[in-house]
Amino acid sequence: MSKKNFISLILGTVGGILFALGMCMAMIPEWGAFRQGIIIGCVGLVILIVMLLVRRKMEGKPVVVKLSGKTIGTIVLGVVGALGLGIGMCLVMVWEMLVPGVLVGLVGIVLLLCLIPLVKGIK
Repeated sequence: MSKKNFISLILGTVGGILFALGMCMAMIPEWGAFRQGIIIGCVGLVILIVMLLVRRKMEGKPVVVKLSGKTIGTIVLGVVGALGLGIGMCLVMVWEMLVPGVLVGLVGIVLLLCLIPLVKGIK
């Protein structure tokens, strides 16, 4: 395993776990840890952003990406898809709204699947 892959693995795992745990803490009212969940989720998000910047630096690419219309569109599509999937899961698991939650989650999954041909292209 190369050094950049190992560092990405460690930072991605720690950041992902902190972000997921923070969002669970914020979204499950029985835990009573909304404020603490937001803080832990933000720490996880910062670690994930640092991982992205470190990875790009280790690959010899510029740390900051030149923003184009396609880049912004891809980011927006990814965020909307992830939010759709997360909202669908919350509808099912937290608010016990099975059918609307599954439908919203499926829309989020389809949006995330649209990222593959957008980023990689169709050959």
